Amino acid sequence: MALNTRETFIAVRKNGDGDLEAFKTSSGRILNYEQALQEVRAGAIAGVNVFKGRDGEMHIRGDADGDPTNNLDSLPRFE
Repeated sequence: MALNTRETFIAVRKNGDGDLEAFKTSSGRILNYEQALQEVRAGAIAGVNVFKGRDGEMHIRGDADGDPTNNLDSLPRFE
């Protein structure tokens, strides 16, 4: 059995304001922001976490690992 069977985010979709609105997972699933938030909270997605922003809302961010290339904003785009 694989040590890490959790999915990862491999691409993102942004809205007109540049905010993340959807995520593509390593298994090819497309999750809207709310679905992604629930999956991250459940521990189903590796490399990301949920935090409460200054606006009081919950947001998804990449785990701090010192590597800017795997930040969510740096992931490839999909339509």
